[in-house]
Amino acid sequence: MEKLRALDLHYADVEARLSAPETYEDPALVARLNKEQRELEPVVMAYRTYQRRRQDLEDAEALMGDPDMKELAQEEYQQAREELARLEEEIKVLLLPRDPNDDKNVIVEIRAGVGGEEAALFAHSLFRMYSMYADARRWRVEVDSVNETELGGVKEICFTIEGDGAWSRLKFESGVHRVQRVPETESGGRIHTSTATVAVLPEVDEVDFELNPADIEMQVFRSSGAGGQHINKTSSAVRLIHKPTGTVVECQQERSQFQNRDRAMQILRSRLYEEKVREQEEAVTAERRSQVGTGMRNERIRTYNFPQGRLTDHRIGLTLYRLESVMDGDLDEIIDALVTADQAERLRAREQDG
Repeated sequence: MEKLRALDLHYADVEARLSAPETYEDPALVARLNKEQRELEPVVMAYRTYQRRRQDLEDAEALMGDPDMKELAQEEYQQAREELARLEEEIKVLLLPRDPNDDKNVIVEIRAGVGGEEAALFAHSLFRMYSMYADARRWRVEVDSVNETELGGVKEICFTIEGDGAWSRLKFESGVHRVQRVPETESGGRIHTSTATVAVLPEVDEVDFELNPADIEMQVFRSSGAGGQHINKTSSAVRLIHKPTGTVVECQQERSQFQNRDRAMQILRSRLYEEKVREQEEAVTAERRSQVGTGMRNERIRTYNFPQGRLTDHRIGLTLYRLESVMDGDLDEIIDALVTADQAERLRAREQDG
């Protein structure tokens, strides 16, 4: 309660500073205060509601001694108790440490896995699914590099999603996605099982992660694609090789070599940052590997069964029978369940630690 009171006072101070005319002489300060206000608002509003309902509870308890008001007071007392219990749980979640990357854009990499051409077609289906989800949330999708197949699949594709809260919603998508369906190339009607790997990285800048230019080798080449798409006559596509780790990044979608280099540097920085964070997490506890949200790319996280119209998320045991709408970008029910499971896990961990 002391922490909540302190947050309430700090929120009031931020509001007062935002209402002061002199604050607007410093645009950077205004932006920082607005961001702070947005972050504090949910927990402060919940705390203020909690305080009001606690007062309602005390008032109802005081009225129970009046025979004329006893029945009404008991009803009000019970309602206040139930709402206080709900608010306590809500506030516990709101007080969990916030992921510093939650507001960042994301870089998504999808690679076809086991299954040949069918895996490449599935990888393209996943790209379409995430693109449609982004469109529904009014986020911007920009393809950075793509290696297409003749039948319309993708061996691999890297794209950026820009929008408020992109990382907070998509960070649980990393892992192996498995599909069970009859391929378009299958004449006998047999169900095949194929996979694609998804990696979701927070977009980081130089402040978050600094790269040593001496560690990077740059190569240039001509962009190319199936059926003559994305072909440039000049060598504008860029390949970056991070020599200490062997990490390779390509970008070919921009028109100029300089633009492709900048995007490739952004992707490389994000990949190396994610690897560093993952190593730190694994050093803290090996048990994190089995929790929701670890982003371990070698774990099978989800199965898409087309003959039965069924989707199963193996991490939380969620099964839905509306695969068609999911593939059209209707992902909120799955993502909400993953967020809730992650919050519950973190609450349990905090209670065990404290």
